[in-house]
Amino acid sequence: MGIDLRQVVAGILTLTMFVMLGQMIKRDHFDSLQDKLPGEAQDVQVGNANVIEKDGLVKLSKGSKGPWMKDSQELKPLPLQMADAVIVARYLAAALVLPDIRGSRPGDERNFKDIYDVEKFMKSLDGVVKVVKQLPNEISIRDLAAVKVPNRVTEDHIVENVQPIFKSKGNIRLATYFPTVNMRKTTQKSSVDSVSCLGMFGTLELQPEVSEVVDSMIERLRTLSRKSDGLFIAVDLRVDVLENKNCHGSGTNVAKSCYNAQEIALFLRKVGFNTDTTIYLTQSKWDNSLSVLKDIFPKTYTKENIMPEEKKGKFLEFEGSELEKVIDFYICSKSDVFVPALSGLFYANVAGKRIALGKPQILVPADIPGTSATVTNYLSPYVAKKNHLAYSCFC
Repeated sequence: MGIDLRQVVAGILTLTMFVMLGQMIKRDHFDSLQDKLPGEAQDVQVGNANVIEKDGLVKLSKGSKGPWMKDSQELKPLPLQMADAVIVARYLAAALVLPDIRGSRPGDERNFKDIYDVEKFMKSLDGVVKVVKQLPNEISIRDLAAVKVPNRVTEDHIVENVQPIFKSKGNIRLATYFPTVNMRKTTQKSSVDSVSCLGMFGTLELQPEVSEVVDSMIERLRTLSRKSDGLFIAVDLRVDVLENKNCHGSGTNVAKSCYNAQEIALFLRKVGFNTDTTIYLTQSKWDNSLSVLKDIFPKTYTKENIMPEEKKGKFLEFEGSELEKVIDFYICSKSDVFVPALSGLFYANVAGKRIALGKPQILVPADIPGTSATVTNYLSPYVAKKNHLAYSCFC
């Protein structure tokens, strides 16, 4: 069956369903870590660090050095769930065109199939919305009406701001913008949350070559972590963001939005990780400013240290590219502990993926005075309070 040219929604980068591609750092602060997990909890001593055990949320990793925690049970997805562009296309009864993956730098552009499994994506949306691999030749991208929709778009917004343009133009080009980094679940169930779920957790799967590179890097990190039973930490820390003058808060009432290498090193030591701990940084290539972290934790690595040599030319072609960010996303999602040194969307999305995988070990740095603060003081509120959107998607 042919495609009605007046019933096409063309997707471009920064749709919510591809939200994990973008390391969009905003000046939103980390959630407050002062709010305690409600109810009684049991503190358990492990070496010099306490970790929490409550309702099976966080378990202890016995026999390993440092405040490591075991994975919890992987969550099971609830029935029908989708993302912003999908709900727009479904509401308008339109076909959705696969997007190109475009980075912020000139020349950083890839086809969707270069990173993700196209057939898996299309199959996952079968019966939900029609997906086509490319625009028909009769349609030029330049002729498409550009329409921006906010993250977690509502049906009211579609009716008021999207549908009239679609009816007038026939074919539109969607882009999602992020008024705020808000991945917390709402108190009421809505179609928006359901639509976001499938896009974030049920549609995207890496194509084989990219998946093999990620797996080989994770295996390399585990090999380097023999003294900690193969366990490693992933830290989202990038020098270019740290150099942003708006990165750090100032004043007594302004929360910090990011932490530098020295602060991360001191934080990890404070919560009990020893100097043999292996650390993966999302920084693409080594920067001298990271030496203070490596002085304390010698097993600190960037992508160029652990990526297979024969893959570096292709995967590290553009520093900070969207492909690198995808690699970072999956490594941070599968690490044994994740530490977001930077607030923002990447942290929120990794948290969601980790919750889905049963990996709630997310430690957020904070300026808690004194030396008595335990690892539980730094557990991400997304996990401690179970307020992440992912908890609406899984059971």
